[in-house]
Amino acid sequence: MTSTSASVQPHMPLRPPRLRSVNVTGPAGRLEATLNEGSQEAPFSALVCHPHPLGGGTMHNKVVYHAMKTLNAPEWGLCWPVLRFNFRGTGLSQGNHDGAAERGDVLAAIDWLVNAYSRPVVVAGFSFGAAMALNACCSQGRGDSNRRTSVRALALIGLPTRASAYDYSYPSLSSCTIPKLFLSGDRDQYAPAAQWRQAASSAAEPKSAVAIPGADHFFQGQLEQMQQALAGWLKEQLP
Repeated sequence: MTSTSASVQPHMPLRPPRLRSVNVTGPAGRLEATLNEGSQEAPFSALVCHPHPLGGGTMHNKVVYHAMKTLNAPEWGLCWPVLRFNFRGTGLSQGNHDGAAERGDVLAAIDWLVNAYSRPVVVAGFSFGAAMALNACCSQGRGDSNRRTSVRALALIGLPTRASAYDYSYPSLSSCTIPKLFLSGDRDQYAPAAQWRQAASSAAEPKSAVAIPGADHFFQGQLEQMQQALAGWLKEQLP
């Protein structure tokens, strides 16, 4: 397991990406979604999943937005098309919050990207979105194998290991061979350092773990450092 830090230099023309609303058909109904279009030559498409809806999380969350910008904005040098969506029961998305079935919403969003772009997908999630992304991409389920072959990398931002006096573990990590980035603040109130490092250590290779010094769960005042770590790892992992 390695730590990553890298400065990012733009290498594509600075062209403002287009933004459009799309509808994703999820297992509980229509999912409200937004697509930031990327370069036509982009080798990947990307998905970013938002934090817990009961805590106010939506696809417009600040960390989600900055992760999207890292993957999409020309100044970061990737210029991928990026899909964000609201989990079931959030915003205009149909259905009701479940807490676990949202895994199916992530899978539906991956399917949408594969159908739209026919290229590998990079999946990122923040907090609850990281847990659901991990569950969708690494757990075993009927029909999941084809989806997993479409997922080229998984960025777990602020993956929670403790919340409301409950501890969370992720046994599927031990057999998940998708390249994984564990990215959190070293003062993350929902991921005590020892638990977070244990979760990262339990994961199958390839994996990297990056703790942003002084950052809390929401990367307050440290969002650019989060973006640098995310972009740096992706450029090393997916040259």
